[in-house]
Amino acid sequence: MSNIAIIGAGAVGSVLGALLNRAGHQVTLIGRPNHVATIRNNGLKIDGVLGTFTAQIAAYERLDFRPDLALLAVKTQDVVSALQSNLDFLTDVPLLTLQNGIQSDELVASIIPAQQIISAVVMLNASYLVPGEVTLAYLGGLVIGCPYGERNAQVEQVAHILNQVIPTRVSNNIIGAHWLKLLVNLNNALPALTNCSFAQVYTDPHLGNLAVRLMREGMNTAKQAGIHLDSLPDVSVPMARLINLFPVGIAVNIMAVKTSRMEKKWQLLSSALQSILRNRPTEIDYLNGEIVRIGNKFGIPTPLNAKIVELVHQVERTRKFFSVADLLQELSRSNIHVK
Repeated sequence: MSNIAIIGAGAVGSVLGALLNRAGHQVTLIGRPNHVATIRNNGLKIDGVLGTFTAQIAAYERLDFRPDLALLAVKTQDVVSALQSNLDFLTDVPLLTLQNGIQSDELVASIIPAQQIISAVVMLNASYLVPGEVTLAYLGGLVIGCPYGERNAQVEQVAHILNQVIPTRVSNNIIGAHWLKLLVNLNNALPALTNCSFAQVYTDPHLGNLAVRLMREGMNTAKQAGIHLDSLPDVSVPMARLINLFPVGIAVNIMAVKTSRMEKKWQLLSSALQSILRNRPTEIDYLNGEIVRIGNKFGIPTPLNAKIVELVHQVERTRKFFSVADLLQELSRSNIHVK
């Protein structure tokens, strides 16, 4: 049994905490006041593809002990503040980062020694809209690895713990795995703009077209930047390259079939949409915004991703979603035409 602290009890952190708790580990969730208070009073309610259960689990707003292992599950924009708030109890503690995008490990390494860091690519889908309640819509898996240094016994031990509750494998190219997840995750913005699930995105021909074009712009950027991708449990590098090469309509159909197989009774909601529904900032600057940043660095045009970032920030401010027709019209005004 391990004493595990999860800093960031959102959708992913809460699910992993509940599953590890159910497997017999001593788990403490660190989260926001409303979520923490509800869990302490009523337990953490989990439903979804692994059934329904209530985890009686410790929950606090800050760490007050030194765990054997810490999972950092906050959004990338909250990484620095979350670490600083709990830093006194993280000395020499292995820290597993669970953020989307590619900047998290660098931010963490500016605060704690690089040898403590293990990086994870998260392929599960969970939704957290109400304090104390989380739905696991798709289990997926985790890919973990050492962002600084070689594969070692510590990463193997963490993989063994996690594999008890979710399929987990170790990558020798975790940065490349993060990049492939980023490219696939560029569609995260479309539900945030339209209040749709991922399945609804790919059943709408215009949104599906946009999703593929966002990914292709990202793939082109990664290629020109010299990024070496690594495969994920749900998406291999060859599949991503085929999606990049096929006619757009065929690529959309492939993604639609794949998404429909993943989405069963419970909708697959993007993390950006969940943030907007909870009136929280999205991590769009670390998703589509990352493609724009790398594009600017290497002189690669990324007009579609840049416009999408702008529009997601607009939805954050106004709390007004776009209809598909209005979204296409807004893109057209910027000379971005989707057929």
